[in-house]
Amino acid sequence: MIHDRLVDAGDLPIAVRDFGGDQPALLLLHGLGGNLAHMTALARALRPAFRVITMDLRGHGRSGDGPWSWDAGLGDIAAVTVQMELTRPPAVVGHSFGGLLAAQWGQRHPETPGVVNLDGYPPPTGAAQLPGLEPDRATAGFDHLMGVLTAGDAARGRAFPTTELPDVIDEQRAAARAAGANEKLWIEAFRRNVVSKDGETSLRPTAETAGALRTLMTTVDLTEVYATTPAPTLAVLATRHPAEHEEFADLYAAHRRFLAEQAATAAKQNPRMHYLSLDDASHSMDREQPQELARVIGDFLGAV
Repeated sequence: MIHDRLVDAGDLPIAVRDFGGDQPALLLLHGLGGNLAHMTALARALRPAFRVITMDLRGHGRSGDGPWSWDAGLGDIAAVTVQMELTRPPAVVGHSFGGLLAAQWGQRHPETPGVVNLDGYPPPTGAAQLPGLEPDRATAGFDHLMGVLTAGDAARGRAFPTTELPDVIDEQRAAARAAGANEKLWIEAFRRNVVSKDGETSLRPTAETAGALRTLMTTVDLTEVYATTPAPTLAVLATRHPAEHEEFADLYAAHRRFLAEQAATAAKQNPRMHYLSLDDASHSMDREQPQELARVIGDFLGAV
């Protein structure tokens, strides 16, 4: 049976969903702006082989608000593993921002059975991380993309009249259909980040939290993490750009080349580091290919 509960992480509560079972535990982490419900399709696909536990990261879904740092996020994961009374260390799988957390969990916890990073990476910091692009195009394209993402973060935290919520939900239903996604799961995930009070509604995370997380992502040296991790680590890389970011197609293609080179170099240096590029997968691979990802994850964790 599936159970939802709150875990005391010391300075705030963390919401978790336990999909149950007596298989090895696997902790599944969502990305920036998401919540545990965004991972339901993948959790269901993993369930036959694992006891899957999903969680709302701090500032998301039903978890409490608190200042963000890598230590804070990793501490929340540790609190969940302890308070869920897991007899064995869980494997940790994360998507996007959650993938960066998973990779760093593996670096600090060699006892973990393995970690999987589903297309989580810091934003590029210069033209060197966008191979094949002219430097001027790389700089201009990156600045434009970050502006679009920052504007989206700001809009996320902006309050609107609660009377408009039904129309917003209808827009989300249309977006789910356009994406070919499970409409019921899409709306559950959207509603989980909705906060309504005194006639106004906003979405979690707040603009402040989203901005803090984007800044935090720039502090990760993923090359160093991959090259030195003592835990079995798998990076699953996208092979195409999101449809909604067609104008940035050349930027995404260049950065994918960098990410593939980064993972390949680390794999040569560190026998515990592994990677693969998932065919026909965008950054939304967790929603697009849950069954294939479950197979990839299961094969990797079963072999290490």
